[in-house]
Amino acid sequence: MKNLLEKLHIDAVNAGACTGAGEWLTDPAGKVLVSYNPATGEPIAEITQATDTLYDQVVERAQKTFETWRTLPAPKRGLLIRDLGNALREVQEPLGELVTLEMGKIRVEGIGEVQEMIDICDFAMGLSRQLYGLTMHSERPAHRMYEQWHPLGVVGVITSFNFPVAVWAWNTAIAVVAGDPVVWKPSSSAPLTAIAVQHVANQVAADYGAAGVFNLVIGSGRTVGERMITDQRIPLVSFTGSVAMGRHVSETIARRLGRSILELGGNNAIIVTENADLDLAVPAILFGAVGTAGQRCTSTRRIIAHRQIVDHLVERLIAAYRQVRIGDPMLPETLMGPLVEESAVEEMLAALDAARTQGGEVVFGGGRLLERGRCFVEPAIVRMPQQTAIVQEETFAPILYVMAYETLDEAIAIHNGVLQGLSSAIFTTNLLEAEQFLSASGSDCGIANVNIGTSGAEIGGAFGGEKETGGGRESGSDAWKAYMRRQTNTLNWSRELPLAQGIKFG
Repeated sequence: MKNLLEKLHIDAVNAGACTGAGEWLTDPAGKVLVSYNPATGEPIAEITQATDTLYDQVVERAQKTFETWRTLPAPKRGLLIRDLGNALREVQEPLGELVTLEMGKIRVEGIGEVQEMIDICDFAMGLSRQLYGLTMHSERPAHRMYEQWHPLGVVGVITSFNFPVAVWAWNTAIAVVAGDPVVWKPSSSAPLTAIAVQHVANQVAADYGAAGVFNLVIGSGRTVGERMITDQRIPLVSFTGSVAMGRHVSETIARRLGRSILELGGNNAIIVTENADLDLAVPAILFGAVGTAGQRCTSTRRIIAHRQIVDHLVERLIAAYRQVRIGDPMLPETLMGPLVEESAVEEMLAALDAARTQGGEVVFGGGRLLERGRCFVEPAIVRMPQQTAIVQEETFAPILYVMAYETLDEAIAIHNGVLQGLSSAIFTTNLLEAEQFLSASGSDCGIANVNIGTSGAEIGGAFGGEKETGGGRESGSDAWKAYMRRQTNTLNWSRELPLAQGIKFG
């Protein structure tokens, strides 16, 4: 572990705020935050958290940087992000291992998360030459009408523990190309990954004289988080977290008429029809439900299977689950590591108790594995007679609820009958079923897939969902527009002054 931390410039005690290379900030009044390894319970390192004074110092620096960064042509800004992607390539393995060490996902997933960072940097580099505006025909003669997109301002990014570095990259690569400096408040459960990324970003920014473009403030949600969402100097905040906290963030920012991008809960389901290829469906369900120990926003939590095949599907899932190796997430043979903290274990056990009370049967797993550590559990499969109250809640743990249906209309109604709307999928070889699922009367989620699972979205598409998932979109497609301000321009190149709508005045 020591060698890994040294490679990434993680000290025993680390400053909790930064605005660039050589600009790590510490306030003696800052509280100490200890980062723990969830697999062993051992402390990894400490952070002196940012205070109100340091928060203001960081935001002021970001504001000052915005004044010059917004004037740099977007393709030049794209070069910085290109070099950030290249710098991340150089540390992909150790940074991915730090993700594993600090939050518990298996090593291959940790390294894959850093690959997402690299991918979005490549995407944003190309995007820097494609921040297109439209040209419209004016109704007035000798007039030209068009729209253009300008940088918005300082962007606040509040990330969660489950993707501690990728979500920062989704937002930051696009925001920086758009002309916006970023202030990052990472999860208190995974602060060391943020420090490691900040060191990489500092190195790249220094080469461009761009200190203040990448900024970091580590602190609790009650202090740093509240300051950020109430701060008029930050016109846009991207927040990833729970529905309850997202509602508070949204309401608070709306009161000051700011913008927010919300990535909240996802109670994701897969419909498995009688026409499904189970050789595709079973491994997709397994990865979706067990990957990252069920702690992805896109984790598969509900299976809605046709009554003709549900029993056989469950048998195959149980056989697949029995092969899941649980243990040290650094070992290559491990497929599931620990939950992030012991409270997540308690929430999982409480959900399973509620499922039993509501008529469910746990047909596989669901127990604690204390011999491996306090945060280790068995993934659970639960047969449910219907979509009860507990099934409609998102439990951030490897619980898979299985229900049966008779008609596809019924299956879609069950699928859409929850408050969340992030990711969804159907497994079928029937074109009509697939098209119905993707139609306006099908899945009500922001992501809808056919013959692939709910988890593992690519960066090229806009990522986000509907209903209590928050409606935000990050990453690809035209999600960049959220980080810029649109301006409509009309240019009169005549010597007349005609008014729109044919109005005569004077």
